[in-house]
Amino acid sequence: MRFTRKLLGSAAVGTAILLAASGCTASGAGENGSEGGESEYTDVLDVDFGYIPDFNGTSLLAIAEDQGLWEKYGLNVNAQTFTNGPLQIQALGTGDLDFGYIGPGAMWLPASGQAKVVAINTLGQADRVVAQAGIDSIEDLRGKTVAYPEGTSGDMILTLALEEAGMTKDDIDAVAMEPAAIVAALSSKQVDGAGFWYPALATVEQQVPDLVTLAENSDFEDTVAFPTVFVAGNDVVADEAEKVDRVLKALRDATEYRAENPDEAIELTAQFSALDPEQVKADAGNVQVLSLEEIDALTEDGTVDKWLSGMVDYFVDAGKLTASVEPSEFYTGDLYLKAGE
Repeated sequence: MRFTRKLLGSAAVGTAILLAASGCTASGAGENGSEGGESEYTDVLDVDFGYIPDFNGTSLLAIAEDQGLWEKYGLNVNAQTFTNGPLQIQALGTGDLDFGYIGPGAMWLPASGQAKVVAINTLGQADRVVAQAGIDSIEDLRGKTVAYPEGTSGDMILTLALEEAGMTKDDIDAVAMEPAAIVAALSSKQVDGAGFWYPALATVEQQVPDLVTLAENSDFEDTVAFPTVFVAGNDVVADEAEKVDRVLKALRDATEYRAENPDEAIELTAQFSALDPEQVKADAGNVQVLSLEEIDALTEDGTVDKWLSGMVDYFVDAGKLTASVEPSEFYTGDLYLKAGE
C-alpha cells in the first residue's frame, strides 16, 4: 500500500524546503515500527488529501502515516501540500481532492456550500495583526499599507481588529498578497503592517526584531473562536460514505494519539514536511490541541455549532456571506461521532 506526498506549491512560511516523499510503502506498521493494527478491510480506497505544512495542517497526517492508520482502515492516501485553505476548497470542487484542511479564515467557503466540514481539528492561536516599529495601535494603521492573505485567518483577524477600532479596510491601504510575498514585504519593510500568522511571522522577526503586535486571537475569544478543520468535497460526502467513514476513523485515532503524545506529534510533523523541530514546536505553542474526548463532547453539547454560528455571523458582517446559514448545513458532526462507534 502506498502513501505519497505531492508538492503543489511553496510552503506558506517560505522558510523550509519541503521534500516530496513519493512511493513510500507500508504494510500496517508505521515508519518507526508502530503497529496500526491489521486491516479488517479487503479493499483499498484511494484518497487525495490536501494539507498545509504547519502543525495544525500536518500533524494528524504525519501521525496517520507513522502509525499505519491509513493502512489500518484500507486507505491509499496521496497527500498534497497547499499554501492556503481556499485553494483546497477549489480543488475539492473540481474533484482533484477528496479531503483537505482549512483554517478559520476560509470557513466561509464551506458555509457557502462549497464543501463540508467533516472534523474539528484544533483551535488556532497563531494569528496576529503586526506592524513596523512606531505603529502602536490599530488606529495608527489608518492610511497605511497593510497586507493580508485574502480568505484566510490573517484576513479574519485584520477585519476583526479594524472593526473593534471602528475602522474597515477602506480606512487603510489594504493589499491582498500570497503568504510568501507577505513574509518578504514585511521583512523588507515594503508594507507597514499585516494580518498574518505564526510560524511565518517568526521568520519575519528574524529580519525585523522590533515588529509590533497590535492584535491576536485571544483578544476576540469572548465572541469568536478560531477552529481549524478538515473538509471534504460535497460529492464525496454525498456519494462515498464508506470512504468518509474510514478517513474519519483514521483522523480520530490520530487525534487521540496527538493529545496523548504531544512531543512525538511535533517530531513526526517536522519529519513529514522536512521542517526544523524547534520551528514546529514554536508553531505548536500557538495551537490549542483538543483531545478526541473533548471534540466529541463539544460536538454533542452544541459548542461546535456555537463556534460555527459565531463565524457565520462574522462572515455575514464581513460581506463574505450574503445570509446566515445553520452549521448543520455544512458541518457533518453526526458522521464524525458515528465513526467512533
